[in-house]
Amino acid sequence: MMRCIALDDEPLALRQVKSYIAKIPTLELVAACSNATEAKAVLEAEQVDLLFVDINMPDINGIDFVRGLENAPMVIFTTAYSEFAIEGFRLDAVDYLLKPFAFSEFSKAVDKAHSLFELIKLRDGKAVGVESEAVAPEAEKAEEDYISVKADYKVTLVRHAEIIYLESVGEYVRLHLTNGSTITTLFRLKNMESLLPEKKFMRIHRSYIINLSHLTSFTRGKVYLSCGDDLPVGANYRETFKEYVERLGE
Repeated sequence: MMRCIALDDEPLALRQVKSYIAKIPTLELVAACSNATEAKAVLEAEQVDLLFVDINMPDINGIDFVRGLENAPMVIFTTAYSEFAIEGFRLDAVDYLLKPFAFSEFSKAVDKAHSLFELIKLRDGKAVGVESEAVAPEAEKAEEDYISVKADYKVTLVRHAEIIYLESVGEYVRLHLTNGSTITTLFRLKNMESLLPEKKFMRIHRSYIINLSHLTSFTRGKVYLSCGDDLPVGANYRETFKEYVERLGE
């Protein structure tokens, strides 16, 4: 069970999040707060695993609020303004919900958080010696067209073709797959990059690796993928991506 806080200065929006939380058995609502001061007091007094926070608030911007927290819990941002998305993900947010969002979108974001929550518990268990035997890497090369990924207490063989893109989430990597699901594993994106074939995958941002076969279009500083997601191209990766695009035109 994940203990959570909902923070939003709009009463109707806060009521909606509370009603969604009540429908999900993996969530326990610790507090519903209408301002950052109240939320911070709860965070200091209670164990909280997940924070739903609006970005546009009168007392303090939600991003600045999260940035100022020590040992911040997992975060799902909610806002009516899509331009804050990239900044939110830079804080390793689990997800970003654009208002108005349906329960299905909310539930999907919570599923991501729960997968990460279970991985954190597993990692912390290893840290205190719960498992004394040697632990295999969370991801490794398998057959030529697969990688082997450890997540949710099992090992899954994932075909390269099924991976649309990989996303860094702190110490974890989230694989976005063609069937709409995700797999989150305790691994760093840099290490995962070494397991993937260079001709099929490209690092476009410090937080993203894309499967080039799922690239549908691109503009200056952004790529569009077959799943409908668009991702930024980081400044340090633009030259490499530009060279790849130029080779396509040859």
